[in-house]
Amino acid sequence: MNTDRPLDGIASIKVKLGVLVGVSVLVAVTIAEVADGGRVPLWFSVPVTVVGALAVTQWLARGMTSPLREMTEAARAMAAGDYGQRVRATSTDEVGELGRAFNAMAADLASADQQRRQLVATVSHELRTPLTAQRALLENLVDGVVLPDDAALRGALQQSERLSALVTDLLDLSRIDAGAAPLRVGEVEVASLLRDAVAEASVDGRPVRVRDTVEPADLVVHADGARLAQLVANLVDNAVRHSPAGGQVHLSARGLDAERWVLEVRDEGPGIPADRAERVFERFGSGDDASGGTGLGLAIARWVAELHGGEVAAVPTPPDATGALLRAVLPRRARAMRPTHLQEERPMAAVTPTPTPPAPATAAVPATPAPPLAGEPVPVDPYARVPGAGGDGPFGPSTVWPERDGSPRPAVVLAALGLGAWAAITWPERNVGIAVALTMLGAGVLMWRVARFRRDAFTTACAAVAALLVSVTALRDAGGVVVLAVLVAVVVAAAGLTRARTVLAVPLAVIAWPLAALRGLPLLGRTITATSRMRVLWPILRTLAFSLVVLAVFGGLFASGDAVFGRWAEAVVPDLGWDTIVQRTFVLFLVAGVVLTGAYLALNPPATADAALPASRRTTRPWEWAVPVGVVVAMFLGFLVAQAAAMWGGHEYLRETTGLSYAEYVHQGFGQLTAATFLTVVVVALTMRVAPREAPRDAVLLRVLLGVLCVLTLAVVASALYRMSLYQEAYGYTVLRVFVDGFELWLGLVVAFLLAGVVRLRGSWIPRAVLVSAAVFALGFAAMNPDGWVAGRNIDRFEAGRPLDTTYLSTLSADATPVIHERLPREVALCVTDGWGGPHVFEDDLLSWNLGRARAQSALDRDGRPLAPAGCSDVLEEEYRG
Repeated sequence: MNTDRPLDGIASIKVKLGVLVGVSVLVAVTIAEVADGGRVPLWFSVPVTVVGALAVTQWLARGMTSPLREMTEAARAMAAGDYGQRVRATSTDEVGELGRAFNAMAADLASADQQRRQLVATVSHELRTPLTAQRALLENLVDGVVLPDDAALRGALQQSERLSALVTDLLDLSRIDAGAAPLRVGEVEVASLLRDAVAEASVDGRPVRVRDTVEPADLVVHADGARLAQLVANLVDNAVRHSPAGGQVHLSARGLDAERWVLEVRDEGPGIPADRAERVFERFGSGDDASGGTGLGLAIARWVAELHGGEVAAVPTPPDATGALLRAVLPRRARAMRPTHLQEERPMAAVTPTPTPPAPATAAVPATPAPPLAGEPVPVDPYARVPGAGGDGPFGPSTVWPERDGSPRPAVVLAALGLGAWAAITWPERNVGIAVALTMLGAGVLMWRVARFRRDAFTTACAAVAALLVSVTALRDAGGVVVLAVLVAVVVAAAGLTRARTVLAVPLAVIAWPLAALRGLPLLGRTITATSRMRVLWPILRTLAFSLVVLAVFGGLFASGDAVFGRWAEAVVPDLGWDTIVQRTFVLFLVAGVVLTGAYLALNPPATADAALPASRRTTRPWEWAVPVGVVVAMFLGFLVAQAAAMWGGHEYLRETTGLSYAEYVHQGFGQLTAATFLTVVVVALTMRVAPREAPRDAVLLRVLLGVLCVLTLAVVASALYRMSLYQEAYGYTVLRVFVDGFELWLGLVVAFLLAGVVRLRGSWIPRAVLVSAAVFALGFAAMNPDGWVAGRNIDRFEAGRPLDTTYLSTLSADATPVIHERLPREVALCVTDGWGGPHVFEDDLLSWNLGRARAQSALDRDGRPLAPAGCSDVLEEEYRG
């Protein structure tokens, strides 16, 4: 099977698409089943499954679309004058047929171009000879060297007739190209037609005899007599020119059947070989005609035959014979037909354009097309590269995502595979720690190294912030903190690689990261092709692969055959059971794929740095936007008045009004307040898009209303934070509540940014400020150690006489262990941390080392082993109300 185009043998594009879909689904199901059998987490298996299916799709589809891409490139080259382009059309489906038709068209265009060049050379040569002779004769007449007698004038007449014949041929050629030659059909006596042709041939004085025969002698056809005479004359002239001196040309006509008749011209010349039988009817002959003439006679003869609905052909001369035979088969009643190689005539415009006076002579400058008027169709360059078109990938070399650097990158691919292999070796069966942090930092270094904008200050700052965020994996044990830090690091890195500046550009940068798996496939293919030309790389890879196979086979045999060798192997080689092999394979492909897509995003970032929503029409009446914003302001004022009433009225007022306790009241609407804060950001952004600001009065109104709205929103943020603090004092602290507090605080900071933008009526700096503040929030959240902070605040509440929720404390991560063991008695602390299973859980090696778990390990080692479950139950029930 052709690995380059695996589906070439299938003769239908529909069947190919069916095979493509079927194989892709089969591959996806197979990978998913293997992942399920190997107990691979869903968030690992799904990306690898999708990428695997896409890779198979890309491999199968490359032969389906490559002819189209080649045709696009060839069309561009042909538009520039290179007619030697051809496409590789090996498939038997519709695309293959299109490719072969394209090649035929390209060959015709190349032939037409060659004929055009030959026309210029032939016409120049044919015109030069009679003009030179006439000029010499006229000079002799003027100088008196030659007398103006009959002989001199007859020579001048012959040269004029030669020029006239050439011009007539050229006019006929123009009629062929235009397809404009209506037939004037009437009765034509074939015998008289042939006699006239013989008489005309004898006028030239060539030493060749022409004989004619007609069967039946009274053969009459309905045709255009003038065109038919032109056909016969050209055939006879060709035969006479190719016959030797003293030779004979046989001109015959006979009825073939009731509908057709045949005209044959046979000479005694060298003949026409089979490989040139068709070429003799091309313009300018076969290219080796030394007998004179313009080379247009037979082309005109074919044109006349086709106009009558017939055909003319050359009968190949046998190898051991001489003489050429040209045969025309024509209808007895001509039906005017357009030659098949001509295009349909297009009607000319009804109105003749007014001639434009010539422009004054000036220096040549590049012409710039005038912009189209309103309602006029925009002229389209058929060879221009447009978004979504082209051959460099699924998205094409468009203005949205151009591939500015398409050179193969074997080192990047090998580095990504190396990071994937490192992750596959170090990640499974280990806790998140140094190995994960080193992998992410290595990926960041690789992406920054190939980044197109790595010298940009914003890109460099984002790289540093992202490095700090991913280092959290080696500092904190809390899963939520680690996930938040990594997600924010991805957003910051994507924004830095693309130099995002707008609100829309940041999410587009994040979306572009996984989409790079599709956009970068052509570059990956070119890189793999380039590595195949590296003479050393593939032998090294084959050697490593064979060595690993040999090591696995013989190592397994010796390990099972000798106990000492087996213990050594266990100490050196990790567990390679089926489950762990599957997991490591998925980790390899997932990490390598993420690194590769990130490297492509860095190398060829999409042009979305300044992406924005389409410009909206601003309102012309201020009340169109002021009334809705005023309603929102009124709602905020009403809410704040209700808050003040509840605060000043106290608990009794709340009981009488709502039936809720103060703690229940403050907890009731925190989620709604957070949503209201977020929606206020949306309202402010939309208002800035639609509100007019050119007039001073409009600018003042905009600043006042939006400024008041932002100030009221900040008051709502303060109210929400105060309500949550009261609730946590009453019911205890949790990591989720602390995170929501921080998120609300961050939203308040975003509102403050918007307030500054409203005052200045300019906010291009806000998106990057919001991004940086989000990264600072994530770093601050990790730095405050939320699990340890929550444990400390709950212990503070306990020391103040409130119950201690020991069940919740036992669910906190290892980050809380030092605080618990420092603040609580030994027995209680050991019972609370018993949920982690004791000290052995934190016995990490160097690759899984983590600061949070290391500190927890020190605290557990200091306090010793946990108590028995029964003893813990008694301690917690008697001393702590958890």
